[in-house]
Amino acid sequence: MSTRAERAKEFFKNGYACSQAVTMAFADKVQVNEELLAKITLPFGGGFGRLRLVCGAVSGMTAIAGLIFSNENASNKTEVYEIERELCERFEKETGSLICSDLLTGANLKVSVGGTPERRTNEYYKKRPCAELVYLSAKILEEYLSERNL
Repeated sequence: MSTRAERAKEFFKNGYACSQAVTMAFADKVQVNEELLAKITLPFGGGFGRLRLVCGAVSGMTAIAGLIFSNENASNKTEVYEIERELCERFEKETGSLICSDLLTGANLKVSVGGTPERRTNEYYKKRPCAELVYLSAKILEEYLSERNL
């Protein structure tokens, strides 16, 4: 059986956006079907619609954490924000940034913005850190949940 992190990476390698890949790997955990999660989180890919802002894998990770930890009337905002900060700090400690453009330039890649995603080829996957960032985001969340017996 594969881990959620491995499944997330596989979703990404099958053409899903970084944000979609992370959330879809947790679909059963949050009892939301993969297709709905994919629709909801598509705009987060590429750092919010390829604006290269917050990494889509991080957005996917925090979206799932929100589904797990938020209550229905949002009265536990402080608790949820603390959880989000913890998750983001773990990611940033590993990567140096939460920002898509920083993560790409750190891998010596030219940062392009705009609505048209790059074509997914073997070369794309070799040069970009995205698949590993998807894996890392899902792994961080997986570990966080395990630490809390969830």
